[in-house]
Amino acid sequence: MLKKIPKQLPPELVKRMMEMGHGDELVLADANFPGHALHSCVVRCDGIGVPELMQAVLELMPLDHYAPHQAARMAVVPGDSAPAIWEEYRRILAEYDAEASIGEEERFAFYERARSAYVVVLTGEQAPYGNLILKKGVVTQDV
Repeated sequence: MLKKIPKQLPPELVKRMMEMGHGDELVLADANFPGHALHSCVVRCDGIGVPELMQAVLELMPLDHYAPHQAARMAVVPGDSAPAIWEEYRRILAEYDAEASIGEEERFAFYERARSAYVVVLTGEQAPYGNLILKKGVVTQDV
């Protein structure tokens, strides 16, 4: 055991986060996301939703402020409505980084971006469009 590491983060995910460099991306995927079909590095966190895991990740991982957006969500398919969970993501992001913003990617563009991410984390999240990409920034001396 180590101190100050959120208990929601399994050891494999902490390891992957430690390996990530500036600009690498981490996908927090919902339970319906085709993670294993898209990526070879998948960490399973089936017993937790994206909001709780997002909070644990942001306890440790700085976000990239050289990017236009520090996070990205999958845009809804025309005809679908925006899910309520997006407001929760925005609130959590603001709590950990007041200057961070969330961009949007068309569904298949989101899948392509997930292919090039450092790691895909599959969760038990059941909200539609519950997927989120976080872009890692740098740790500075004052952190």
